Amino acid sequence: MQTTWKGTISFGLVSIPVHLYSATQEHDVPLHQVHAKDGGRVRMKRYCEREEKEVPYAEIAKGYESPDGRTVTLSDEDLADLPLPSKKIIDVLAFVDQGEIDPLMFSKAYYVGVADKAAAKPYALLRDALTESGQIAVTKIALRTRESPAVLRVHDNTLVLQTCIWPDEVRPAAGIAPEEDVTVRPQELKMARSLMDTLSEDFDLSQLHDDYQQALQQVITARLEGVEIPHEEEPGEAPDNVIDLMEALRSSLKQARGGHGPAGGPASGADEEPEQEPEEGPAPRRRAAPAKKSTTAGKTAAKSTAAKPAGTKKSTTAKATSTAKATSTAKSTSAAKKTASRKSAAPRKAS
Repeated sequence: MQTTWKGTISFGLVSIPVHLYSATQEHDVPLHQVHAKDGGRVRMKRYCEREEKEVPYAEIAKGYESPDGRTVTLSDEDLADLPLPSKKIIDVLAFVDQGEIDPLMFSKAYYVGVADKAAAKPYALLRDALTESGQIAVTKIALRTRESPAVLRVHDNTLVLQTCIWPDEVRPAAGIAPEEDVTVRPQELKMARSLMDTLSEDFDLSQLHDDYQQALQQVITARLEGVEIPHEEEPGEAPDNVIDLMEALRSSLKQARGGHGPAGGPASGADEEPEQEPEEGPAPRRRAAPAKKSTTAGKTAAKSTAAKPAGTKKSTTAKATSTAKATSTAKSTSAAKKTASRKSAAPRKAS
């Protein structure tokens, strides 16, 4: 690992010779400026306006133009010889709690390593003291052409120097957040906390990857191989206004939990507590059971009702048969009487 800076940490009367190493690196795909017409490489030439010619890099220095138009040239030697105490010394100014430094002020991070074996013990002393106290050390350091405030903290049992911007370089946030009074109900806050807890389950920062660089590499590969460029499906448009905040929170929570129901389905009122939401389960089937029994009873009643007309029909037929028999018997009896009467009357007429 290449050394970025060499100097000494000054911790009271304790001096720790150290080296700084860049703790981070970016993995951008290198892109160059080219002529769109033919792909020719476009390079920036260092051109002197007075001599109207290109100037080699070795002849270039830094300069400052004053408001009245005068120019001051500063060489590398001038910058290296600045009367600056923090040029080669990281002076520890104070120790504060980590929460006292707003992360908005943090800039670039450097690993701090010892310059020789003699620095190992004071290095370990400062590292262990920071670990035990839970504090960070506030320092100043001059890197390249800029002096910056910095903090010393512990990461993976290693001292890390994190440069910061100056407090007056932080822009004020006034006027950016909503200025009108906004009331957040307890139910909404509770639902938001539930969503936060659900999204945080089993989260692993190391599993994140750069989708942009991956997509860019796919396009470059497709162009090199002369195949069709892959296209991602267009994402749906996000709503421009939240009509029902509680419904949006419920839908988000259901989606985060892997729910399979429709995100915009019916839900209970916004004033209900999250635990009072109706959940899908066997409850509706238990409520439907009485209706099933009622249907069975209805079917039984229908059978009973359907049986009555048949019994009535049989009874009516029996009655009709009995009446017909009685009528037939009566007719036979009447005919017999008439015949007997005629027979008895016939001898009397003969005598």
